[in-house]
Amino acid sequence: MYPARKAMASLSNSLQLKHGLTSWCPGSSALTRRLPSSSIRFRSFVVAASSFSNDNREFVIVGGGNAAGYAARTFVEHGMADGKLCIVSKEAYAPYERPALTKGYLFPLDKKPARLPGFHTCVGSGGERQTPEWYKEKGIEMIYEDPVTGIDTEKQTLTTNSGKLLKYGSLIIATGCTASRFPDKIGGNFPGVHYIRDVADADSLISSLEKAQKVVIVGGGYIGMEVAAAAVSWKLDTSIIFPENQLLQRLFTPSLAQRYEELYKEYGVKFLKGASIKNLEAGPDGRVAAVKLGDGSTVEADMVVIGIGAKPAVSPFEVVGLNNTVGGIQVDGLFRTSVPGIFAVGDVAAFPLKMYDRVARVEHVDHARRSAQHCVKSLLSAQTHTYDYLPYFYSRVFEYEGSPRKVWWQFFGDNVGETVEIGNFDPKIATFWIDSGKLKGVLLESGNAEEFKLLPELARNQPSIDKAKLEKASSVEEALEIAKASLQIV
Repeated sequence: MYPARKAMASLSNSLQLKHGLTSWCPGSSALTRRLPSSSIRFRSFVVAASSFSNDNREFVIVGGGNAAGYAARTFVEHGMADGKLCIVSKEAYAPYERPALTKGYLFPLDKKPARLPGFHTCVGSGGERQTPEWYKEKGIEMIYEDPVTGIDTEKQTLTTNSGKLLKYGSLIIATGCTASRFPDKIGGNFPGVHYIRDVADADSLISSLEKAQKVVIVGGGYIGMEVAAAAVSWKLDTSIIFPENQLLQRLFTPSLAQRYEELYKEYGVKFLKGASIKNLEAGPDGRVAAVKLGDGSTVEADMVVIGIGAKPAVSPFEVVGLNNTVGGIQVDGLFRTSVPGIFAVGDVAAFPLKMYDRVARVEHVDHARRSAQHCVKSLLSAQTHTYDYLPYFYSRVFEYEGSPRKVWWQFFGDNVGETVEIGNFDPKIATFWIDSGKLKGVLLESGNAEEFKLLPELARNQPSIDKAKLEKASSVEEALEIAKASLQIV
């Protein structure tokens, strides 16, 4: 064996031994205790420093979204960031609170839109605003606009799009998702067709909103609802097209969806439900001009926003092990993949949803934050307790200045079983999901701080509840009091 290769093999074996103390392989029920942070050292590299483009090699995070920002903060809190942590991002900006892109970021200038640096992580949870200067001050190496395109797990190296070779001791994959797109052959790449996952996408969308008169939004989920609400603030002719029979079918009950649809209609939004799309049509200038439906009819459009879901951004990390059921990279309750020393967090991670005893992949900012923090704490300390996530979703729309009504709902738990709906949506309404006599999930629109605080307590404890009594509640407040009282019943 050549001396250089022998040195690399020795290095690789020693690092794998250290990581082996903290590794997990699918199929193994044992969770081995991790070394305390004082024992974790990966910087005694034999290979010359000039071989690699990153100075900070002990910990590398791939991805520049919410999870990366919250992971960075946790490294700082443990005193393990300065000179040790490198973040590699395909974006031009330091990590930011991504939900703003489909909410306040899309408002017109006279409605006080959100702009960077205003929503860098971790302001979304009440934390410090981590600007690019913050990362410099904390000794964190940032590599911008250079996505990772390759990995060698034996040599523990990454290759970027620009050709950089990066070294890592421990690797955290926080690549999130990419927007699902229409195929090019049906017009998915026409000028004026938009997808939204990052600031560049949002800026392009705003540029079209400034010139448009007719907006068509494809998809009746979170993206569709939020972008439609933002388009209303521009006073544009707005239509939403989706194949389902209701808005947000994976969460809303039909009656709840109807309430929101009626509200959107009051704002002038038109709905084409149960509609399939054959293709997009371009005008003489090559820009999108219409949406052709499956029944042969067309809907005119100056711009089209596609919000039909997202796919976990697993490339080039397929080698660490994927989950073929829910998608994404398979991890355990400490976010360890099957490859020692490699972790995955946020939208891209398929993890054990402990309280419901199933594997899940959650595309939500709350999970991105919490999974990143849990992963880093486990990596840097002797923490061995399994991640115990409570599903949480929310949306805030029509919050622009001058809006006659702001909408803000929160949901916690699992939407299984029978439902009880209380309230008249004036503005409050609550939906309770009850399965086998136990409260499994709850959604509340326009609650106050105390009421919203009660929701996760109810969903996590899953108390037995009198469905008949709940149905007789005359108000949302009374229904929540009944639910709250059920927590005290042993």
